[in-house]
Amino acid sequence: MTMADNDASQGGADDIGGEHPGPFADEAGEVSVLLNRASKGELPPGELFEALYSRLRALAGSHMRAERDGHSLGPTVLVHEAWMRLGSQDNADWKGAAHFFGAAGEAMRRTLVDHARRRGTKKRGGGLTRLPLDGLELVRIDDGDAVLAVDEALVKLQDFDERLARVVRLRFWAGLDEAEVADLLDLSPRTVRRDWKLARAWLSRELERD
Repeated sequence: MTMADNDASQGGADDIGGEHPGPFADEAGEVSVLLNRASKGELPPGELFEALYSRLRALAGSHMRAERDGHSLGPTVLVHEAWMRLGSQDNADWKGAAHFFGAAGEAMRRTLVDHARRRGTKKRGGGLTRLPLDGLELVRIDDGDAVLAVDEALVKLQDFDERLARVVRLRFWAGLDEAEVADLLDLSPRTVRRDWKLARAWLSRELERD
């Protein structure tokens, strides 16, 4: 039994905290309609990109807040590179807005990690910044180091508990709320909330240990 399974199986009052709606919760229906039209060939990829651009840029901007001014990979570039990754997925069949933004968040994560590695970023002392995880601040070194540190910690978390890692990717990188993550992973919102709390605590300890 994993850490998440063990915790989710326990009874008692749910005192972890309230729901935090995702940034696209109010627009999910509209996005799903656009994706459905695109899947039927009624909406060209270029028009789909234009329709979703503001939402994708908002997501990209949320991941660039911890980066220093003048970073060579800005939100606009991040959106375009992530879109190219999404476009390379053959026969992608988006099952709604949450599924799409989950994939978009993962594409942005991969883009940021690859960019940091190309820059030859190394872990080093000094230049500390705070990388927020929904209210929990994880102290790491800035710029690409923070991206690589979180990615390395996520790999370790996945080895420890795969479900917790998936929840983090969807909550942190894709910006999905509890209900959206629960729907994608076929879990209850309460279980997602507990997994999110466990994962944040685990990542905080892991990052502060390095």
